[in-house]
Amino acid sequence: MHIATVVAGLAAAPAAFADTIDVGGVKRSYTAQLPAKTPAPLVIVLHGKTQRGADMITRTAWPQVAKRNGFAVVFPDGLNNAWADARTEVGRAGRGPPAGTDDVAFIAKIVEKLVADGTADPKRVYVTGVSNGGAMTMTLICARADLFAAGASVIMNLTDEAAAACHPSRPLPMLLMNGTADPLIPFEGGRGSSYFAADGFWSTPRTLAFWRKLNGCEADDAAATALADSNAADQSTVTRISSRCPKGHDVVLYRVNDGGHRIPGLSPDARFPKIAASLLGPQNGDIDGAETIWAFFSQFP
Repeated sequence: MHIATVVAGLAAAPAAFADTIDVGGVKRSYTAQLPAKTPAPLVIVLHGKTQRGADMITRTAWPQVAKRNGFAVVFPDGLNNAWADARTEVGRAGRGPPAGTDDVAFIAKIVEKLVADGTADPKRVYVTGVSNGGAMTMTLICARADLFAAGASVIMNLTDEAAAACHPSRPLPMLLMNGTADPLIPFEGGRGSSYFAADGFWSTPRTLAFWRKLNGCEADDAAATALADSNAADQSTVTRISSRCPKGHDVVLYRVNDGGHRIPGLSPDARFPKIAASLLGPQNGDIDGAETIWAFFSQFP
């Protein structure tokens, strides 16, 4: 009886483990945290450039949100700490992954593996990412909409290249979460103020309009709701902008007013918060990115 109780307790605790998968002869790595009860919803979380999956584990609330809500969460690692989204090297800032890297195939293989082994519910697979990971999220929705139930892109806008390459097989719910004072991915488009910024970004309103059109939504805002300014010290506020869309095709923007190139959250998203604030702008603390995105995902299908 005592042993059975111990075993049951172990089964109830989510297990995080590192694994690899072969993609065209290249060994790719990821970390997964799985719930006791399966098949479960699955969220793929993509890090930003210069980061690894481990940074999303330690600097976001995704592990805690997944544990509390009983879903699987996977943190893949990009090659050269970057993702091969739909932009070419000309459109990128900094070092990208090796030539020929197929990250669409990598993420698809992870999803297919976890669906095949009974871990993931194929109707409830979601993808989200931050910065370069946000661009990769949009690339995945454009290329493999059949795999996902919804997507969420944080601190990223489209480019001409990414938009031209976007032909999703079906409309999917999309959440955007961008800061108006982002020095890398400018809210109004073009090139950011940071030395490390690339040029050619669309504005967030234009990116929002693109997803609304793809999803058959009306062009104008359905509502703009100011969220509670619960953290007065964070130098920013949040406005939720909703859309009039067909059922199940929702598009929503969380506009972080005066927010920087940061993941909103209740814990620091950087090892050195003061340096991050000077380089990337303020981190909003009125909402938590993982909590907010999961609340959106959990509505679909």
